[in-house]
Amino acid sequence: MITTIVFDIGETLISDARHWAGWADWLGVPAHTVSALVGAVVADGRDDGDALRLMTPGLDIPAAYAAREAAGRGEYLDETDLYPDVRPALARLREHGIKVLAAGNQTARMGELLRGLDLPLDRIATSAEWAVAKPSPGFFAKVTETAAAEPGQILYVGDHPYNDVFPARQAGLRTAHLRRGPWGHLWADDPEVSAAADWRIASLTELVAITAR
Repeated sequence: MITTIVFDIGETLISDARHWAGWADWLGVPAHTVSALVGAVVADGRDDGDALRLMTPGLDIPAAYAAREAAGRGEYLDETDLYPDVRPALARLREHGIKVLAAGNQTARMGELLRGLDLPLDRIATSAEWAVAKPSPGFFAKVTETAAAEPGQILYVGDHPYNDVFPARQAGLRTAHLRRGPWGHLWADDPEVSAAADWRIASLTELVAITAR
């Protein structure tokens, strides 16, 4: 029986479009160039930060992030960044007695911004706040600890197989692969993802019926 659902953040609850557009603006390159390079490096099994370094060799990403924040051009989040099914799905799940959390590879600042949207979530945590990131087993140990439930009672929902589905399954959690964003669509019909995910969904509202079974 699923008692808790933990959501990935980027491309699950919020669109990453503003994030990458901000970097494109800061580096002075077209947004589509950033998007294309991010897709290329991730599909190649590399970190998405490598895309920024391809455009600016030797880029110190933490230093550039700090400079953006200092210049008032840092991370920002508002209602338009949420996918439209997020609020209704979270609200309905809580009405049905499901504990709902969000935990993803994000900065501490993004955690603050997400809390500022007053979503119907019981807890929001980021990898920066936990000092451990996906796909590390330590991240999913923190997920289980925060959920205060047995691993088999926790459903982790995300778009990225290698950051979400595979490591969550290895940690004993139930998994749902979301067909959303570039990674969700890229690996939607991958046989390994199909085998590892307990469910494959196109909308968060599908979780209401899943938890009711």
